Amino acid sequence: MAGAAAAVLVAAGAITYAVAEDGGSNENPSADSADAGFARDMAVHHQQAVEMSYIVRDRTKDEKVRRLAYDIAQTQANQRGMLLGWLDLWELPKVSSDAPMTWMGMGDMASGEDGALMPGMATNTELKKLQGLSGRQAEIFYLQLMTDHHKGGIHMAEGCVDKCSVGVEKQLAQGMVDGQQSEIGLMRDMLKERGAEPRP
Repeated sequence: MAGAAAAVLVAAGAITYAVAEDGGSNENPSADSADAGFARDMAVHHQQAVEMSYIVRDRTKDEKVRRLAYDIAQTQANQRGMLLGWLDLWELPKVSSDAPMTWMGMGDMASGEDGALMPGMATNTELKKLQGLSGRQAEIFYLQLMTDHHKGGIHMAEGCVDKCSVGVEKQLAQGMVDGQQSEIGLMRDMLKERGAEPRP
């Protein structure tokens, strides 16, 4: 796994710098573009996935769950760094006064209820519950929360594939779709092994 993480880091640096020489427009995206909106929103979305993964890592001794949580945390932390790096390259702010998901035409649907700013995000109450669980209960709840989280992330990434204009950002978004769909299948199997299933 360490080798894979190192490879991701190298790829992350290469993709970040590739943005400066992207084959598309020579102009930087605007602050209200899909490219900027996706970078800002997915950075926030990813940060919560990293947080949940570190919580469960400390709440279970199950090596399979700990390894999955580590992989998700490392992958999404690296991708988050790339997204924020692109905003720096484009000289755009990392926060916006617009509601989350506005770039997808869904600003009015991102509720922000109990800390869940975007689709798939866990609420503050759910995060607190996860922190209070341990063992198999923590594993099941984490797998359910992360399945929902991935579904929301895939929806956003598909929006970027459709709406973003920077080629390497679209490539990263498609990679997120493929990787998270694969992990959803893995988590479904892990839930089944524990006598549980994804939340409806």
